Amino acid sequence: MVYDLSVDLIQATVQLEQPLKDGSRTVGTGFLIADTDPDGKPRTILITAAHVFDRMPSFSARIGYRIQASDGVWRYDPQTLKIRDGDHPLWVKHAGRDVAALVVEAPPEFAKAAIPLAWLAKDDTFSQYKLGPGDEMMALGFPRGLSANPAGFPILRSGRVASYPLAPATAFPTFLMDFSVFPGNSGGPVFMAEGARRRPGATESQEVQFIAGILTQQVELSGERLEIGIVTHAKYIRETIGLLDRPSTLTVAAKSTGIEPMVQGATAASAAVSAAAMGVGR
Repeated sequence: MVYDLSVDLIQATVQLEQPLKDGSRTVGTGFLIADTDPDGKPRTILITAAHVFDRMPSFSARIGYRIQASDGVWRYDPQTLKIRDGDHPLWVKHAGRDVAALVVEAPPEFAKAAIPLAWLAKDDTFSQYKLGPGDEMMALGFPRGLSANPAGFPILRSGRVASYPLAPATAFPTFLMDFSVFPGNSGGPVFMAEGARRRPGATESQEVQFIAGILTQQVELSGERLEIGIVTHAKYIRETIGLLDRPSTLTVAAKSTGIEPMVQGATAASAAVSAAAMGVGR
């Protein structure tokens, strides 16, 4: 199957926002995954950083859908997204990682843009392609709530892997990317989309396209932004989606609060390094 992951992910990525009482708004990024429930029924799942929802106090948010008219022109068409039922969050949250998942009823035209679950990196993907420091990846998001155009498409940025080793995800659940990140970028997909790449020892080049993870935080040292993003491996997106089908764990996951400081990706830095969440755009 031939596809352009960059364009497909741009179409599947949405802005999430909620107005606050002080007149500002909290903004984050999310992207849609196409999956099936245990009965085989198709469903659309919104993935974002858990702290994006945690920092939205009201019962509903706005999700930035886009609609393409018959003349081919895109327009921004945000809709209300219910995220709480009373005090009960409607999303599930990974018990140990800053990842959340919520089943949504997207407009049919937009549901078609959801990314297949199979495009998420697997446990051996990084090792399979011999990925490491210096490899380029891309990220999508809405820095400070800014979109690429009036139609509400996300902004694409690129950067290089800035930490080693990257695998296994069980030992290194996050990795660093050398690019600038801002409030509003939280929850955006980080991915690799190379038309041709030759692995060491291989005789032929092959297409390398997969979602590596989700942008969850930025690195700060003594209050100074270091322009380094922290990416949580796709493994934990898969695990979070799995919680949707495990009612016994859903309540625990949904009630868990706070954001774990994911500084283990920067173990070479001093203990003063902290991971700052990026979910609020003022």
